[in-house]
Amino acid sequence: MTSAVQRLLDSDSGHRPRADAQRNVERLVAAAREAIADDGVTVTAHEIARRAGLGIGTFYRRLASREALLEAVLADLVDELVAAAAAGLADPDPWAGFAGFAERFAELRALSCGVNEALGGDHGLDLDPQLARLRDQLRSLVERGQRDGVLRADVEWADVAFVLGGVVTGDHTIGLPAADQQWRRNLRIVLDGLRPGHER
Repeated sequence: MTSAVQRLLDSDSGHRPRADAQRNVERLVAAAREAIADDGVTVTAHEIARRAGLGIGTFYRRLASREALLEAVLADLVDELVAAAAAGLADPDPWAGFAGFAERFAELRALSCGVNEALGGDHGLDLDPQLARLRDQLRSLVERGQRDGVLRADVEWADVAFVLGGVVTGDHTIGLPAADQQWRRNLRIVLDGLRPGHER
């Protein structure tokens, strides 16, 4: 059971839900994650229920609101990035740890427009605790890399957040189509630029 499902079940009147109710919540969470990836945080409750194969009445019997579901799902997605950063900090190789986090960060943004919106902050949802943890972990990753001399020293940790955020682009620019998984090519260039030897 994901933490999103658990949070939603815990908020439901304080009693243990029936097995079918729990399955319906799990279906709604899975559908919401898919819909958020495709459509972003503007996805409607009707669309989530449709993707889950459930009626809108079931949606509102099981969940307090569309916003509560979106917050739970997006909190889980941001927590995935927090976990990736923690894994990077645990890696004995500081560059490999940082680069592994950077790849997961860019990949999740590329796969989900909802994650892009969540990280951008313009969504009206309460994700502050998760975003604060992510900022702390990113700062630790950058500062560790700088202390160990594998990441250029003239870059502020907050700059790295913006640079990594810029790895995922649109499908076209100046009339050029993006390559398949363009973000991976962009990420390689960004990571090369963050290595020592490019200081100004």
